[in-house]
Amino acid sequence: MKNFQLNVTSEIGKLNGVILHTPGIEVENMTPENAEKALYSDILNLSIAQKEYAQFKGVLQKVTNVYEVKDLLAQTLESNDAKEALLHKICCEEKCFDIIDELKSLPSEELARQLIQGVPIRRNNLTKYLTDDRFALRPLHNFFFTRDASMSVWDNVLIGRMASKVRERESFVMENIFQYNQNIKADTINPLTAKHKLPLDPRVSIEGGDVQIGAEDLLVIGCGCRTTTYGIDFIIEELKQRKDTPKHIIVQELPSTPESFIHLDMVFTFLAEDKCMVYEPLILGRNKYQTIHIEIDNGKVKKIETEENLLKALAKRGIHLDPVQCGGTADRWTMEREQWHSGANFFSFAPGKVIGYARNVHTIDQMSKHGFEVITALDLIAGKKNPDDYAKAVVTIEGSELARGGGGARCMSMPIQREKFTWK
Repeated sequence: MKNFQLNVTSEIGKLNGVILHTPGIEVENMTPENAEKALYSDILNLSIAQKEYAQFKGVLQKVTNVYEVKDLLAQTLESNDAKEALLHKICCEEKCFDIIDELKSLPSEELARQLIQGVPIRRNNLTKYLTDDRFALRPLHNFFFTRDASMSVWDNVLIGRMASKVRERESFVMENIFQYNQNIKADTINPLTAKHKLPLDPRVSIEGGDVQIGAEDLLVIGCGCRTTTYGIDFIIEELKQRKDTPKHIIVQELPSTPESFIHLDMVFTFLAEDKCMVYEPLILGRNKYQTIHIEIDNGKVKKIETEENLLKALAKRGIHLDPVQCGGTADRWTMEREQWHSGANFFSFAPGKVIGYARNVHTIDQMSKHGFEVITALDLIAGKKNPDDYAKAVVTIEGSELARGGGGARCMSMPIQREKFTWK
């Protein structure tokens, strides 16, 4: 891996580096009984999910530099300081100091694997013998959604404050990588350790699926069950420290149900300099969920006011986008079905070049009508088609199994560097 200076100033600038996590046996270490606790509504078939994920990763390997969480973590754990810091934090939070010496003795690659896939419990006393638990450290079932635990925000990494404790270790791992891996240069911001913070309000939560980079001075943030108003207030406090230029946040309120609305990127994503994907009933339809513009200047909140909708708020900031509708325009039921399967969740690897699920046929059809050439992942990987040959392109990956995990291409990717993009 070459040295990377982390920098992401938009959602669509040409992608130079991205972190992924290929799903492993941690996905299969789940039963119908514990799936809900793991934040799943169903259990996944790993062999099918891995074949689909191979398409996603294969596309990105063709267009950018791809790095795996497990590899980065193994490199990082070669440092004794990194290993000590991470294991102490994990064992404190998960109350498992009885296995810390065992973990310290493991080679870095094996330790990285177990911290993600789970540490089997040793039934060497009565309590452990009688427990129904299989793991001393549970598997990280959700980690292939690498977007949530850490966020590239301009030249910093914002560490996620996860809404559910079941995902907390993900943020510990990502923070450890960014703090100790010598190949990535980035400063981290963590709600738990921020210098300006008062005692942390337990209601603070921030997840990457809700945080989108609109421009060098603009964040677009979803506010709902995963990122709270208190989490956004934390971000406001951080931006107040940046007194060089005014900063703006556009907040979009989200419903708490159904679970497909967990993050902003499930209802809105940037596609191109003139296009965005929207779930129309929420983003443009009449409803009770507010869009709020916050301006921060010279260390103070200068303005906070309600806007008519997200697209009009963006237009006031010079970002004029034509909406492409998730699920098409003909049938509300089709919109709902395709939104449920991450039909609005696209990931850009260059302006106008995006990845999404093939299963959402009405959404893909709408993209075609808006000028996007439809390219299958297999054709791109085989070299039969090149997205550079088209002004706009959508690369489709199979998603019969991955989508059942509750996320799409944007959820499964954590960009660490993009080329600068300027809105016209």
